[in-house]
Amino acid sequence: MDFGIGQPVLRKEDFRLLTGQGDFSDDLNLDGQAHAHLLRSPHAHAWIKGIDAAPALALPGILAVLTGDDYVAEGLSEIPYTPNPNLAIVNRDGSAVFLTRNPPISSGKVRRVGEIVAVIVAESQDLAKDGAERVEVEYEILPSVTDARAAIAPGAPLVWDEVPGNLAIDYERGDAAATDAAFAGAAHITKMALTNNRITGVPLEPRAAIGVWDAAQESFTLHAGSQGPVLQKLALSEIFKMPPEKIRVISKDVGGGYGTRNLLFPEFVMTLWAAKKIGRPVKWIADRAECFLSDPAARDIKSEAELALDADGMFLGLRVSHLTNLGTETFLFVPFTRSVDMVAGVYLIPAVYVAARAAFSHCLPMSVYRGAGRPEAIFMIERMIDTAAAEMGLDPIEMRRKNIIPPTAIPHTSATNVLYDSGEFEKSMIGALDLADWDGVAARKAEARERGKYLGIGMGNYIEWATGIPGERAEVDVLPEGRVQLVVGTMASGQGHETAYAQVITELLGVPFDDIDLHEGDTERVKMGWGSHSSRSMRLAGTLLKQASDEIIAKGKEIAGHVLEAAAGDVEFSQGCFTVAGTDRSLGIFEVARAAAERDDLPDVLRGKLESAKEILELQTTFPNGCHICEIEVDAGTGGVKITRYAAIDDVGRVINPLLVDGQTQGGIAQGVGQALIEECVYDPDTGQLLSGSFLDYGMPRADDFSDFKLGHNEVLAPNNPLGIKGAGEGGTTGAPPAVINAIVDALRELGVRHVEMPATPERIWRAIQDAREG
Repeated sequence: MDFGIGQPVLRKEDFRLLTGQGDFSDDLNLDGQAHAHLLRSPHAHAWIKGIDAAPALALPGILAVLTGDDYVAEGLSEIPYTPNPNLAIVNRDGSAVFLTRNPPISSGKVRRVGEIVAVIVAESQDLAKDGAERVEVEYEILPSVTDARAAIAPGAPLVWDEVPGNLAIDYERGDAAATDAAFAGAAHITKMALTNNRITGVPLEPRAAIGVWDAAQESFTLHAGSQGPVLQKLALSEIFKMPPEKIRVISKDVGGGYGTRNLLFPEFVMTLWAAKKIGRPVKWIADRAECFLSDPAARDIKSEAELALDADGMFLGLRVSHLTNLGTETFLFVPFTRSVDMVAGVYLIPAVYVAARAAFSHCLPMSVYRGAGRPEAIFMIERMIDTAAAEMGLDPIEMRRKNIIPPTAIPHTSATNVLYDSGEFEKSMIGALDLADWDGVAARKAEARERGKYLGIGMGNYIEWATGIPGERAEVDVLPEGRVQLVVGTMASGQGHETAYAQVITELLGVPFDDIDLHEGDTERVKMGWGSHSSRSMRLAGTLLKQASDEIIAKGKEIAGHVLEAAAGDVEFSQGCFTVAGTDRSLGIFEVARAAAERDDLPDVLRGKLESAKEILELQTTFPNGCHICEIEVDAGTGGVKITRYAAIDDVGRVINPLLVDGQTQGGIAQGVGQALIEECVYDPDTGQLLSGSFLDYGMPRADDFSDFKLGHNEVLAPNNPLGIKGAGEGGTTGAPPAVINAIVDALRELGVRHVEMPATPERIWRAIQDAREG
């Protein structure tokens, strides 16, 4: 069997994971460990007037109660988030954007429900919870605000006193004058107000950690599931004012990430701090309710948009006003900026102007989540196009075809100054239309009406901007005993790195697929690497594995030449063998590795290990893209929706393993459909309480919510990396929401429905139908 690039190889990690041999954060228990429970604020905004830990400390088995005042007294630092990696955001008046303080435990004031106010350490988790109930905290409750529009309204309670009116960012992009001129000459203007609902990642595995303090070595070890262990190590070094070499972070199996586990979390800091205080390992694990109160949130952008068109449906200009709800802190601005960057989608729009604002509020902070800004932008433009086509009586496919960026215009710089370097956008759209049998939809609509259902079909053309923070490092070590060791700074959370990286190496070095071992997640071994996010893993790791393999082959030719008494230039490499051209004299790659390790007649430069380490420090931007199409049936009596067809063509560049790519796509679709139909974080506007804090109130998609997926690939190689990889992580979450909502509106347009906000729950759809019927 061929295990190389492009082959549908089954994941080598699955046997271990599916037979209960996974090694997740909560699987680890250390001798002598204590347990931590985190007492969290029940109020969205309040002064902490005092904390009395004495009643808890009187309980047998309680080892310590730590507070924010204790943390400050020890001189420990706040968490050093970098909200603006590789980006330069300034307010439109030229002022700097305010960056919040980020203490891992509160002292003085709390600004949202769920902030940590005390750490209770005990002999067991149940005892720690009992102790937390005895800690007496006196609060002075203050007014709160959780909606972005309400937060910037006059008189709203301030989240940060340094930010008048809670306006965190006031930013603009594009050419306002040119856009005004385009609108002045337009034959038709479509206007829409759109909400991209607040959601959360809900990884399968709740966060957990064990902190260890080694008093003899004066060093910390953190065991925690993460998307970026090296990032966490560096942040902990700053917090505890210790050399990085005194901190080790170990991350093994991670049950889901999606961007939500890139950060160093307050709870991780607390376990280490508590371990040092009591001189024992300290374990913490979140329950699902605690995750809802403490995991970062995503999306939550309200947009007002206008699209100007000529009489033939050609786009003339786009004017957008975004308002993002940042929550309490400035974690990462990537979603904010990408929601501006990508507003033009895959279309030629001559003039664009975006006014983008962000507000602080008393709810969970915004962070990156699968797509990070691109789903928000693409949802907006794709809904605008369908609405404009309906208003003008034009075919939405033909409107897209007229305005889509053709291959002859690539590379293309958008009106928001983003350079698209590759893509065949119309070809992907045509392929998806064929997969979805778009031409047969009229007959299916008629058949559905006979059954009392309303059938609709919708699409979403999308484009991603995949970067990922540099740098990255990969090490390849060919061992004489017949194995290849890989050390990479990325971190898998379900993507199949063990399989995909092995496929690249077996293709490049010709070694057996099963003889390749991957090492990630332990900063004792991983010297550099910024983890896995923004579809960066295979793109950056693949580049480095190719460079390292090329260096190993070049060195191997030199060694084989010496052993086989031939010039290195006469040595050829193929399928794991070094052969003298025109002869049958050859050495396998592992024999060459043995020669390098054992022979003393080689030049010094060739002796030792047959290995290579490569690093990349600069950005490597690519633009995955594609077209997703969803077909649904609506029951007008109940508002219920059933997905009957789903088709997609994705351009992820080089496909290393189609099974892995399709798995990534299907998972992304499920998350995008979840946002479109059922997922939403809801806060009580008066108290700031999270009302959707459990699976009783936060809907999650299930397997039986979906039809079969028809997926295909339009493999357009990225021009800026040797394997042509773009990335496959985020297309589904970006393409699905507009496809689903466009399908629902298409189904109900004959009833007068123009738009349904996400999540399009049965009640929301039913009300939209009633409102349309009434008027």
